[in-house]
Amino acid sequence: MGAVYLIRHGQASFGQADYDALSGTGVEQSRVLGEALRTRLPQVDLVLSGTMRRHRQTADACLAAMRLDAERLEQPGFNEYDHDELVARLEPRYADHAQLAAELAGTPDARRAFQALFGKAMERWMSGRHDAEYSESWSAFQARCSKALEDLVRALGASRTALVFTSGGPISAICQKLLGIADAEMARVNWTMANCGVTKLIYSERSVYLSTLNEHSHFEGARRHLITYR
Repeated sequence: MGAVYLIRHGQASFGQADYDALSGTGVEQSRVLGEALRTRLPQVDLVLSGTMRRHRQTADACLAAMRLDAERLEQPGFNEYDHDELVARLEPRYADHAQLAAELAGTPDARRAFQALFGKAMERWMSGRHDAEYSESWSAFQARCSKALEDLVRALGASRTALVFTSGGPISAICQKLLGIADAEMARVNWTMANCGVTKLIYSERSVYLSTLNEHSHFEGARRHLITYR
């Protein structure tokens, strides 16, 4: 059996001008994850990441902590959906990031307010009733993520190990297909994805199977302050 470890990126910079960059916490999460994986994975045959900055930064910090001198290839199939577009299609005035930030700042809890807003944006996107308005429909996103995994497993060959640094959306979409669950359930899975959580897939010549989902015990105990979801 071979194994593919899907790793969600570290905490990004919510509320900042450049969201697609790790926060200080995100860098620390990536380092701690690397320390944990160093003893768990003595052999890694392939390292992939999406092309987003937060993917690359997470990979770099994690691999350095693992002391793993491996080439990292980039695969855009593992990129996240465009969350900015989803929000703007729900509420066009939020295409202006400053407008969104100002309104969120006026709420008692900006993160909670954004989560409620984004939940509605996701529902609209996933409904399929407005596909023509999006640069990538929900069904197209699902197909892209599935193909990225299929291509990876095919390229790996038998009984090898890969690390993939990606986002919560692709991980959730892949797990949804493997488990055969509904879209609404997938959305709930997506919301519970921890930053630098690890989802392990095992594969054989017959199929791919989900082994563990969103494992983040490396942040429990003394490091529980590193558990974040946004």
